[in-house]
Amino acid sequence: MQISISSLKEKLLDGGFLTTDEALLLQHITPEQEEELFAAAQQITERFCSRDFDSCSIINARSGKCSENCKWCAQSAHFKTGAEVYPLVSRETCMRIADMNRAHGIKRFSLVTSGKKMSGTDLDRACEYYREMAQPGDLYLCASMGLLNRDELQKLVDAGVKRYHCNLETAPSYFAQLCTTHTIEDKLKTIRAAKELGMDICSGGIIGMGETRLQRIELALELLRAEPDSIPINFLQPIPGTPLADTPPISEREILVTIAIFRLIHPRIAIRFAGGRARISRETQLRAMAIGMNGGIMGDLLTTIGAQVREDKEMIAKAGYRF
Repeated sequence: MQISISSLKEKLLDGGFLTTDEALLLQHITPEQEEELFAAAQQITERFCSRDFDSCSIINARSGKCSENCKWCAQSAHFKTGAEVYPLVSRETCMRIADMNRAHGIKRFSLVTSGKKMSGTDLDRACEYYREMAQPGDLYLCASMGLLNRDELQKLVDAGVKRYHCNLETAPSYFAQLCTTHTIEDKLKTIRAAKELGMDICSGGIIGMGETRLQRIELALELLRAEPDSIPINFLQPIPGTPLADTPPISEREILVTIAIFRLIHPRIAIRFAGGRARISRETQLRAMAIGMNGGIMGDLLTTIGAQVREDKEMIAKAGYRF
């Protein structure tokens, strides 16, 4: 089915948004239309998105022994992956890494914890860390702590956390094939509670887990329900010991098509590199930044190694963004 990329582009540049039907048509992009798609996404990015690169950093603040059976995750207790297992990191470790972020000029910092949710004394200790980190006023604090309820989220807000991260991960039609211990609706319930408390939302997913292009579009559309301020896109980096360990890699060309489609569906939202970036070439990363990626997690990631901050800053400048 042939679609008119130019008409969709003009609609977006005039301030409109794609309908569901228009977005679904993007599954039919042909190889011959890909360059036109990339050019459209680049124009939309340049029109609506800041040239300030939206940097952030995370710490794996509690690792392993997760009760959930997400097939992509090294930290699930259901799989033998050899991932580190440790309780909530010490105050000293947290403050040291926060200071490193300040030194590098990274403006957002998040504690990320394994498990279905943080609760009890662990949550209270984390809130103590946040209150201390919030004192200088120079870090925008984020949290990724699972399926919290409103009262638990309120504790984070009171401690100075401004943004909550909860990925939808994949399309609703595919989610149950990858995880059966919770649902996308469970995630949206937490996201809605966080929004009601005035928190920004960071929510995206992982591509390359065996889903179709249509399902990647479905994820982008489902994210409209979450109304995120930031959309992190992870590229599956198969972890030995997980059920997805032997998943064939998604092509770099399809990664670019996906990013361009996300930009058309979310023309004004920050779209950021997250996990798996190290497995794609520098050339592809630069092209991705031209057509839609205007943010990213910098430094080391959770259980895989991210790019070093200095190298990231060089690439950000080469792509025409300000750090």
